Amino acid sequence: MTMRNCLAKITLVLCCSVAGRAAAGPATAAGRAKAASRTATTLAGLARAYRADPTPDRRAAVEQWAALHPQDAPLTQLALGVTAYEQKDYLAAAASLRKARPKLARIADYVAYYLGAARVEAGDFDGVTRDLEPTHRQPASPVAGRAWVIEARARQTADAAGAVKLLRDHYTELPQPEGGLALADCYVAAGAPASAADFLERANAQFVTGEAASRAADALSSLQERMGAAFPQPLPQQLLHRADRLLQTRQYQEARTAYQSAAERLNGSEREQALVRAAAAELLDGHAGPACDNLTGMQLNAGEADAERIYYLAECAHRAGDETQPSAELDRLAAQYPKSSWRLKALLAAASRSWVENQPQRYLPLYQAAYQNFPDDPQAAHWHFRVAFRAYFERREDAENLLREQLRNYPGSGSAAAALYFLGRLAEERNDFGAARLYFERVMTAMEGYYYAELARERLRQPEVRNASGSAKVAEFLAGVRLPKGEAVPTRTTAATELRIGRSRILRSAGLTDLADEELRFGARIDGQPALLAMEGAAAAEAPYQGMRMMKALAPDYLNLRLTEAPRRFWELLFPLPYRAELTADAQRLGLDPFLVAGLVRQESEFNPGAVSHAHAYGLTQVLPGTGRQFARRAGVGRVTARVLVQPAANLKIGTAILRSTLDQNGGNLEQTLASYNAGPNRVAEWLTWDTYREPAEFVESIPYAETREYVQAVLRNAEMYRRLYR
Repeated sequence: MTMRNCLAKITLVLCCSVAGRAAAGPATAAGRAKAASRTATTLAGLARAYRADPTPDRRAAVEQWAALHPQDAPLTQLALGVTAYEQKDYLAAAASLRKARPKLARIADYVAYYLGAARVEAGDFDGVTRDLEPTHRQPASPVAGRAWVIEARARQTADAAGAVKLLRDHYTELPQPEGGLALADCYVAAGAPASAADFLERANAQFVTGEAASRAADALSSLQERMGAAFPQPLPQQLLHRADRLLQTRQYQEARTAYQSAAERLNGSEREQALVRAAAAELLDGHAGPACDNLTGMQLNAGEADAERIYYLAECAHRAGDETQPSAELDRLAAQYPKSSWRLKALLAAASRSWVENQPQRYLPLYQAAYQNFPDDPQAAHWHFRVAFRAYFERREDAENLLREQLRNYPGSGSAAAALYFLGRLAEERNDFGAARLYFERVMTAMEGYYYAELARERLRQPEVRNASGSAKVAEFLAGVRLPKGEAVPTRTTAATELRIGRSRILRSAGLTDLADEELRFGARIDGQPALLAMEGAAAAEAPYQGMRMMKALAPDYLNLRLTEAPRRFWELLFPLPYRAELTADAQRLGLDPFLVAGLVRQESEFNPGAVSHAHAYGLTQVLPGTGRQFARRAGVGRVTARVLVQPAANLKIGTAILRSTLDQNGGNLEQTLASYNAGPNRVAEWLTWDTYREPAEFVESIPYAETREYVQAVLRNAEMYRRLYR
């Protein structure tokens, strides 16, 4: 069955109405509800509104819809039941869900889960196991794991041992931390508080923030009070893991205390690790002096704890402004712990600092040591490319070999497109135009979604390159390079995909958008076709940015697809163009390419008008209020506030004015302009003093901030995709 026929077929079986009726009503609650139900387009809209704000009027509107559209009554009861459950009106939820159950066989698992959950919360346990049976039938359900937890809670009072066995048997399916906490409760009910403490300590070690952390801590405190001296102390390894999690979440004071506590109970290398990390937490908390003295005075056995200590000693020296001591510590790590992850971390920290300071003589050997000693690390391709690109930039004799090595050793990395392009540029410089043509053509055909594909296309417009005969030697080399390739979007749906789409549509027609999307995501992981499920969810999204996020999540390798390997709708969902009229008018008024502006907006906010960054930049083009006020008059916008900046029309006017000004300041150079937009003009001015760049691509690859470097490439890539789709 084709995709089109599949979707048409699914549409026919949905039990929802899509026709609205216009009417005016009196100013009573019933009248308003009746009017709303008649003027609404779908039940989904009314149900979503009621779920978001469950007022009596909105509930009446949903009920009135069901009265006018009897075929929608089961969906109405489902929507009312889920909303009542979320509002903790469990008796009302169970009553509504019982009415919905006989007519919604295709999504019986969802009805069963919410019915069982409502009954358990209401303290009505009899028969819940039977109610939940549909959650464990085929097809596999997204709510199955949660349903085991609900069933165990229902059985906990009458059969605590059975509830424990149920959760243990299905432990890998349970959502965490809920599953572990529920198992602990069941162990307590079964008279096994020591086992309960074990699972609570596991949760306490893993979850150090949020509701789960509070629940685990409260339950442990209660158990300890109840058990007294019999309370089992946490394993020392659990204490160490909890301290690690506190350090990862930057709770440095708590981490230091936890490490010190763990060290009192640990032995050997684990004790040494705890001592080192207690000092590291003190260092990271801003107390460098005592932390560094502590690290210096430690006498440790040879091993990872000592390697970690040496790493932090290098960090101590750096924070003290001593750049000779870190090099000495790196030498110690190379001599004593050449394969330690702490040596790698020290290499990368030193290399990153040297790159930001434009010291290639220092960072090149560091990156080289990193990829040579840790070739299997996922970032090895990046380190190798930094060395290969610098060899190209300096036109060293080994540049071509290093770029080819990049392609042979790391063909699946994003740097493959850059390596091909720069190999083509080297071939051009030695007038080997046939070789250049093959390199550029390979970028275009295999990686056309990348920034370098458009640069290669420009080079191929040069007559000497376009008309050159190929190179047999280069053709042989390229034949052995296996570049990443995405899987073309299927044109036909499988039965599993049809089923997931159908179930999601029923849920969506009841206003349960989150459950509909969960069904699609679950299907993409389990048994469906991810790209087609992504398109279904994205097309139904309430806003383009929400659809784009689903596309990125379920079809993440889209950059490795050629334009012809997916339907146009696939690309439009990934590269939407809302506010097109305003965007185009504002761009053209200032002499900007509208597609460049669209590419920038996609990267800045994904076309979410309400986007707010960590730096408190607002709206489509992510404007800081202070910057917005500077450009407001020029853009024809009045008083600028955060509320104004999330209005698309005002934001686009200001954002395009900023972009125009930045472009003028950079002499029309797009790469420098975008780098300034992202990182600020002062940083770009500094980077431009580092070297003389022969072309913009060399400047881009010299940007020391990965975020800015990737941002520039992404905006220009986006702009080209918008041209190809909408021009």
